[in-house]
Amino acid sequence: MKLSIQENLVPGLKLEEKLIKAERFGFDGVEVWGHGMRERIEEIKQALSTVKIRISTICSGYRGDLLSANWEERRIAVQDLGELLGFAAQLEATGVITVPTFGGPKLPDLRPLYSSVWELERALLMTELRELSKVAEDVGVHVLLEPLNRYETHFLCRLEQAVCIAEEIGSPGIAVMADFFHMNIEESDIAEALRRSMKYLRHIHLADSNRWLPGFGHTDFRTPFKVLKEGGYNRYMTLECYVPEPKEENILKSIQYLRSLI
Repeated sequence: MKLSIQENLVPGLKLEEKLIKAERFGFDGVEVWGHGMRERIEEIKQALSTVKIRISTICSGYRGDLLSANWEERRIAVQDLGELLGFAAQLEATGVITVPTFGGPKLPDLRPLYSSVWELERALLMTELRELSKVAEDVGVHVLLEPLNRYETHFLCRLEQAVCIAEEIGSPGIAVMADFFHMNIEESDIAEALRRSMKYLRHIHLADSNRWLPGFGHTDFRTPFKVLKEGGYNRYMTLECYVPEPKEENILKSIQYLRSLI
């Protein structure tokens, strides 16, 4: 398993400085934000040429909303995601982290055509993902579906829901990622949820129970990591969390803690 960290968590002003520092800390990768990627892509490539560390993933950064009631918002989201998938391929990243929608439902109740708004949303998302899966396959990366907790989205909250969608699409371009913070809220057994998702699991976000650095809360990482190791998971796990002061000292403490478990 490889450790990564989101770019905004690394102290420093320029990306090159952050990459050098993350490499010195002992990380294998850095997760970059998708916002403004078109303008940043050359800067990122240049920064990568000076270090051994790689880009693990692109985190969101697309406009619109895949489950908006507005067609233009949905069209823009699909268009931007397709472009980000291309950038992910250029950076040799795993893929683009994708949350179908934040907050509550935006679509109308179309009963009896659909039994619920959720069923309508799922049908719409499947259509969009089939289009995006072709782009992802063509460039060799993944759309990474991320379940969030119930306070941030109503739609995908558990790994099994994301797995069902990936399974039905049946494309290597559509995969699943897991976030320990959200799983701490939504999954009854984190280790078992990971075990059942292993076939489609391509990325992981790490945060403790309080959304601080791993090792600064009460989440059991040991048992889930054992499941991941037994399942042959050898991909990135990215820190997405709050980093308390002194930041550099605490990042080092957390990575040492994680390495001891890995």
